[in-house]
Amino acid sequence: MINQPWQDPALPVAARVEALLAAMTLEEKAAQLGSRWLGKDKGATGPAGPEPETDHAVAPMEHEFSGGPALEDASRHGLGQLTRIYGSYPITVSEGTAELVRQQRIVMASSRLGIPAVVHEECLTGFTMHGATVYPSAIAWGATFDPELIERMATAIGRDMAALGVHQALAPVLDVVRDYRWGRVEESIGEDPYLVGAVGAAYVRGLQSAGVIATLKHFAGYSASRGARNHGPVPMGRRELLDVILPPFEAAVREGGAGSVMNSYADVDGVPAGADPWLLTELLRDEWGFTGTVVSDYWSVPFLASMHGMAADSGGAGARALAAGIDVELPDTIGYGAELVGRVRAGEVAESLVDRAARRVLTQKAELGLLDPEWTPEASVAGADEVLLDSPANRALAAEIAERSIVLLDPGSALPLAGTGRIAVVGPCADDARTFLGCYAFPNHVLPRYPGVKPEIELPTAVEALRAELPGAEIGYAPGCAVDGADRSGIPAAVAAAAGADVCLAFVGDLAGLFGNGTSGEGCDAADLRLPGVQAELLDALLATGTPVVVVVVSGRPYALGEVAGRAAALVQAFMPGEEGGPALAGVLSGRVQPGGRLPVQIPRDPGGQPGTYLQPRLGAVHTGTSNLDPTPLFAFGHGRSYTTFTVGDLRIPQTRVPTDGEFTATVRVRNTGDRAGSEVVQLYLSDPVAEVTRPVIQLVGFRRVELDAGAAADVTFRVHTDRTAFTGRDLRRFVEPGELRILAGTSAADLPCEAVVELTGPARPAGSGRVLSTPVEVRRADS
Repeated sequence: MINQPWQDPALPVAARVEALLAAMTLEEKAAQLGSRWLGKDKGATGPAGPEPETDHAVAPMEHEFSGGPALEDASRHGLGQLTRIYGSYPITVSEGTAELVRQQRIVMASSRLGIPAVVHEECLTGFTMHGATVYPSAIAWGATFDPELIERMATAIGRDMAALGVHQALAPVLDVVRDYRWGRVEESIGEDPYLVGAVGAAYVRGLQSAGVIATLKHFAGYSASRGARNHGPVPMGRRELLDVILPPFEAAVREGGAGSVMNSYADVDGVPAGADPWLLTELLRDEWGFTGTVVSDYWSVPFLASMHGMAADSGGAGARALAAGIDVELPDTIGYGAELVGRVRAGEVAESLVDRAARRVLTQKAELGLLDPEWTPEASVAGADEVLLDSPANRALAAEIAERSIVLLDPGSALPLAGTGRIAVVGPCADDARTFLGCYAFPNHVLPRYPGVKPEIELPTAVEALRAELPGAEIGYAPGCAVDGADRSGIPAAVAAAAGADVCLAFVGDLAGLFGNGTSGEGCDAADLRLPGVQAELLDALLATGTPVVVVVVSGRPYALGEVAGRAAALVQAFMPGEEGGPALAGVLSGRVQPGGRLPVQIPRDPGGQPGTYLQPRLGAVHTGTSNLDPTPLFAFGHGRSYTTFTVGDLRIPQTRVPTDGEFTATVRVRNTGDRAGSEVVQLYLSDPVAEVTRPVIQLVGFRRVELDAGAAADVTFRVHTDRTAFTGRDLRRFVEPGELRILAGTSAADLPCEAVVELTGPARPAGSGRVLSTPVEVRRADS
């Protein structure tokens, strides 16, 4: 029954929200800006039993903030969000839905207006819930160079979450990789802003097509911390922020339609994102036109006081965050609680700021149907028990992404495998499927807190998958060493196994974790780019046997392989390929699967932090002899091989003089010159040799994966608007500059056989927030 105008779905959303705001007290409006995370309190009992005492935190400084009011007290005036009902414990679907209904009923019954809460969860590698499909990590999404495939994955993730009553998902991560040592490289899509933006916007479209709000993380600059230290300060100027870090977020807002943004923990040039009105209001909303909600990263509001020294206490931190533009505080209400209300009543904080944030929160609740009179928590999870969280369709999609993401760095002399004879499988990543999973995958994220609890999904290891893939081979296994640690006692047995085999497959790399409990992941940063532990010693010993050694790196970041590349019989890179990673790797090694992954980050030659990412000006990218350190990578951005060969040539640009407000087309022909079908990623780069400020030597401006049968060819046409050449000038305004541009096409940043010059003519032109952000690509089959 409709008793109030805000309950009437026939009215415009804005009218409903204004009517509700007018009826709310200050306390009720402020309550919509808060949240509650049950079960993270010391001694608390959740749906899976008592919260364990453990060092395995799932959020930064979690134990320092544990403790909070009962949900009835937290919801006395209402509540904005409920935090991770499914993603905090190993619970079943029925247990989770019962808990969701219980919490929503408490929220609705405890307050005068009875407004339900938004339920949010993590989904960085799929729905972070016990028994849900674990897809490849985000760095593997980038390796596919296939936004459409990632959109399909996000749609599947969103369907599962929506069916269980989840409204908001804390993904994707759009941080552009700037230092490979950073632990969260595995959660990032790559080191190029255009690739990150294209894949990220596709993920947003897929998730939101299922009715789940996507949340862009981490806005902005988080990935460029000094020394790659998690939560470190970011020594970055405004120009780099505008040209490298922010474009993926803008693409996901303007082209993906993202409904939420999460602030970064970091400070950029001394200004924390959570207290930056330029970033959260002037740029995000006034320039980009964002209309959704800004949510805080977990405890980033009180961090303004405790970690940044921007306020004396949590109430002052809340006031600063609210003024900057954070609408909802997650995961618990600390800065936006009673102290904020008190400051408003004392005239220290304008009530209009509370109204501004509450209006945005209530608008999303209205759009989600939470203000409708017939909405019930029971109805929101109706049919959830029929949902297969790891359905055959999900697993097939996970397998497709895994296969598409594995990068054949060098097939050498050993791949594809013969499929018979004696094969020694060695290394810590060969018989532990957790090494295929990212740090936000439930088995690595939550289950370390619950020893003995099984993942409830099939996780075939590489050894198991190889034995199924190659039934005619004699396959033995020896671990050699652990992922991390100094124990070398297993190396002699691994060497003996390799010496007695026809070929050795060495699986090395990472085991993801959180806050030091892994070699990759949040809070698991690296001092350098050597393989963790004694894995490099293991490889040296194996390579010295004389047996051909195929090195397979399963990792969340690129590791330096310069000492291995000239000695290994083949090199393969897999970026945490998910639950189907074992069969996908076995298929690539056997040749059943045609490898198609391309590097979204470079592979360094040396472990000491060289090189930086490919996106460098001349001083950072060219080895001139002015330094003894060579920045040249071992394998360049975009690189990847397959079991066939391709050529890219015949660059055609019909119009080489283009006005600064025009566009041009660039067409190349790609041909499969091998004897089996495969795919190639055709890449288009720009180079601006003379500019007002230093520019990258080259920068990706377009790409397209092309599938071709043996002998077939296709013409790939890129339509490049001059907005795509714009950059931020000395006055910190983005503009299109007249002059000559080099246009380069090929298959990686280091393999660009096609080159031409386009001249931009006419006056310099501003390129503001309405500029063209993407490069449309058309593929047409060519006559042979």
